Amino acid sequence: MTFLKNCWYVAAWGAELDDQAVVARRILNLPVLLFRTADGQLSAFEDRCPHRLAPLSAGQRIGDAIRCGYHGMTFGPDGVCIDIPGQERIPAAARVRTFPIVSRHAHLWIWMGDAELADPQLIPNVPWPGLDGWTVSQGYTHFEADYRLLTDNLLDLSHESYLHESTIGNDATEAIADFPVQVTVEGERVVSAHREMLDIESPPFFQAMVESDGHIDRWQTALWTAPSVNMTNVRAKVAGAADETTRATRVLHLLTPETDTSTHYFWSLSRDFRVDDAALTDTIRDAIYSTFNEDKAMLESQQCALKEVGGDLPKIAIGVDDAPLRARRLLASLIEQEADKKVVIAPQQSLI
Repeated sequence: MTFLKNCWYVAAWGAELDDQAVVARRILNLPVLLFRTADGQLSAFEDRCPHRLAPLSAGQRIGDAIRCGYHGMTFGPDGVCIDIPGQERIPAAARVRTFPIVSRHAHLWIWMGDAELADPQLIPNVPWPGLDGWTVSQGYTHFEADYRLLTDNLLDLSHESYLHESTIGNDATEAIADFPVQVTVEGERVVSAHREMLDIESPPFFQAMVESDGHIDRWQTALWTAPSVNMTNVRAKVAGAADETTRATRVLHLLTPETDTSTHYFWSLSRDFRVDDAALTDTIRDAIYSTFNEDKAMLESQQCALKEVGGDLPKIAIGVDDAPLRARRLLASLIEQEADKKVVIAPQQSLI
């Protein structure tokens, strides 16, 4: 598979790297080693020693350097070899490929393309978690599935009625797909799918959200921006209640391709209500793990089927595929443009 490379992907949560941690992670089919120096400098290496391609993650961290576990070559945070046991001369080629990496919005963002084009201004503006007045439940889930299947899933939330009936979905008598979806496209990189669901039964999560088991008014917008930044913007209130009683959540789904058929899924749900309720924060986090594990089982089964059948999904397009198909076409166009012209994605819009 060809990936869009001249853009920023999430490599890790910022909290994953303390001043001693070393994190090995595969991104866009390349092994990457991440660490932070004692003075806070971030470093991202290709996780291969330039000598015999031994994984540097199998070696040892020595202060702010990484020593290969095969022949002891040691590399500084800039990727340059600083020591070779048994010899004084260090060849100029004795260096590891490094990648630009930046800390922003509680995440570490990595640029896997042309390093000269790595402008931090191009990092998507996704200030959750960390925005004043909001509280976050966050986590990470690994999927053995193509990241585009995850985007399809996130842009078509009609599946909530069937896959997530016990948490965030209405049952089939008020199926989400029965409420009209408004799909819009902005430029070459943003797809939005919006639904309004008024005076409906309240699923379990929303009962906790509005603190009522009665009917609710629910607004839900799925947003995608190329190549793989997704957000679900959800608002709800007791049906017919005043607008100022509306409560909101922002669910970020930051997808980083690991391989052609596996994905790093960095997620967070930020809320603007009961912000000091630590027990609710934990409950929401646990519920999200359960919900996304339902997605994981479904998407991984689709990936297995694709391995047998080949091609892409959907095999038969129906109405709910409108937003996912639009996003797929935009992504394919951007990848083609990059291959032909080295196009860089324009600065991302704020998802506030």
